[in-house]
Amino acid sequence: MPMFPEVKCRRCGETFSSMRSRCPNCGTRRVTQSSRTPRPTPGTVQGTAAYERAETNTKWQIIFGLILVAAVVLAVIVMVTTSLEGADVKQQKTVITPPVVTEYIPPIEEPPTPPPTPTPTVEGLRVMFFTTEITTDFTIWVDDPIDLTVQVMPLTLQGLSVEWRSSNPDILQIEQTDEYAVHVTCVDDGSLPKSCKLTLTCAGFEKELTVYCRPAK
Repeated sequence: MPMFPEVKCRRCGETFSSMRSRCPNCGTRRVTQSSRTPRPTPGTVQGTAAYERAETNTKWQIIFGLILVAAVVLAVIVMVTTSLEGADVKQQKTVITPPVVTEYIPPIEEPPTPPPTPTPTVEGLRVMFFTTEITTDFTIWVDDPIDLTVQVMPLTLQGLSVEWRSSNPDILQIEQTDEYAVHVTCVDDGSLPKSCKLTLTCAGFEKELTVYCRPAK
């Protein structure tokens, strides 16, 4: 074991005696460690301006850190509260209220009574012999009966019946073939010629004609 400790060259890695100031291999100067104690910095010495500034900075850093921590805690509390309220609202929305069952039976209303249909107004009756309207007295011979029809005015009126009457049924006979037509015949009872009244009635309207019955030609 050598008497003096050996050191290692920082360039070539060769070991040599600590008594040498250079490496015998490459000639690199050996670096010795300083035995001096480093001088303290001004910021670590109490009573200096640098120390006061360092203390002030440290206090503000602590205060800022506390404020930051308080803000984070408050934000977490707000988020948790909002989440809980939202969960409560969702639960309230999903609650289904059961229907209320009552024994009340609503009355059945009767349908309103329709207004009465007004009676149609007949403005006139037209007695027709084929296409010719009979407006005055006319003659019928015993051997020549005729067929008459009637038109109810206005023509838009439908479903109305017409009643025919003879003032002397023994001479002027009427056979109604439908609701608007009649077969008129004169009968010779030995008293002809003679006049008879032919009356038509429809919905309260009345029309009267004079018929002259004559014996056969």
